[in-house]
Amino acid sequence: MSEYKKTCWVLTEGMAGTEKQCTGLAAALGLDPVVKRVRLRAPWKQFSPWLRWGHRFALDAGSDLVTPPWPDVLIASGRKSIGIALDIKKRSPKTFLVQVQDPRIGAEAFDLVVVPEHDPLRGDNVMVTKGALHGVTPVALEQAGAAWRDKLAHLPSPRVAVLIGGTSRAHQMTLTAAKGLVEDVQRIGGGLMVTASRRTGAENLAFLRDTLKGPDVFFWGGAGDNPYLGFLALADYIIVTEDSVSMTSEALSTGKPVYVARLEGGTPKFARFHALLQEQGYTRPFQGRLEKWSYTPPDDMARVVANIEQRLKQA
Repeated sequence: MSEYKKTCWVLTEGMAGTEKQCTGLAAALGLDPVVKRVRLRAPWKQFSPWLRWGHRFALDAGSDLVTPPWPDVLIASGRKSIGIALDIKKRSPKTFLVQVQDPRIGAEAFDLVVVPEHDPLRGDNVMVTKGALHGVTPVALEQAGAAWRDKLAHLPSPRVAVLIGGTSRAHQMTLTAAKGLVEDVQRIGGGLMVTASRRTGAENLAFLRDTLKGPDVFFWGGAGDNPYLGFLALADYIIVTEDSVSMTSEALSTGKPVYVARLEGGTPKFARFHALLQEQGYTRPFQGRLEKWSYTPPDDMARVVANIEQRLKQA
């Protein structure tokens, strides 16, 4: 990138999904980021990112400090981080500002904006990806597969990873949805590698544990080492609930058949995301049966890294 190690900040409002995308991008760039989580006070909290003045007074109690020296590279995501990020850019024009996800304001305010294909923002400094940025690499999968191979060796083939999210702003993981998922999963046979999340909910988690059990099931509910990457590495098929763009994107990095299981609720944005992936042959809706198909895994992270490195050379 240059003859010296560039400094990097990741600036977010603390949401795990967006922060993970930013830290994953920093790692792919070979940078060791300082993570800054910001909390805003009124009126900046209510009017971010449109309120564009006085941001040195905008931070509320509990926010990380945002003070010089400014970083060489700033990777930001989340609505409440945008005003702070732009204020840093104004005060430090040499800072290269990357916005991950649609900022809902003009892209020209940033050096680069990275948005998924289902978002409408386009421009000369906008990079479009299939899904969310993530750090799941072939090397990471190979290592995880080696670490978990013996622990999952008892499961029969085909091995199916079942990645269960839960209730979010857009979707609801109800007991009815959980029962429907279990009924479909129980029809496919093989060995099941099941993982749930905090968003699954206690009642749903208890139901899933009670019904998805037996010698052909490995169920991880949060205790001990996380087998998530091992599941991705060793699965023949992957089923992921539709509430998570990140989990779907990570599953696609394997090149394996990825099925998307319905939950209740949804938004037009999520519908566009899944419709595009299905139209382009990446995923299929899960309906209680398994079929083989192939595709070339998206190379989103590699393309974004190459673009940033080229822009930094020209800066």
